[in-house]
Amino acid sequence: MKKITAFLFSLVLSSQLFAVEVGGVNVPEKMDSAGNSLTLNGAGLREKFMLDLYVGGLYLKDKNQNAIEIVKANAPMAIRLHIVSSLITSDKMSNSTREGFENATDGNIAPIKDKVNSFVSTFEEKINEGDIFEMVYDPATGVKIYKNAKHAKTIKGLDFKQALFGIWLSDNPAQESLKEEMLGISG
Repeated sequence: MKKITAFLFSLVLSSQLFAVEVGGVNVPEKMDSAGNSLTLNGAGLREKFMLDLYVGGLYLKDKNQNAIEIVKANAPMAIRLHIVSSLITSDKMSNSTREGFENATDGNIAPIKDKVNSFVSTFEEKINEGDIFEMVYDPATGVKIYKNAKHAKTIKGLDFKQALFGIWLSDNPAQESLKEEMLGISG
């Protein structure tokens, strides 16, 4: 009986170490990329008109609550989006992402316009509830975009990474409460 109790306790403990539940989604505590171990900084739910759209998680080498430092940093990091609504379509995701880039750059996307277009093209394929998008930045290679663990493309440049992460962490983020949750300030 003691062995069974110890085993069950270890299962509960290990599930707490390896995942955080947000909006019914288990968000991994760790992410490995190009030899870098990244840790979940924070995660939250993106909502619009009282509808849950996706769970977003921010991964960093070291926890940080300073959005400006994170956006500007030329260091490994990642954002993971887990789609939780069937209402998200390719068109809606593309349009909201373009709007996010506009907001993150104060309307000055001209220097990265081709990179933004390339990034948005990753949403052309149908988006389904349960899809997972990961944007993983490595200073040596750029932002690698994955859909459901399959590499879609890589976009180089710190300027692009800063604008991309600014979608969620700038002074004009996609959603203020999600920004705070990704920064580990609330949630």
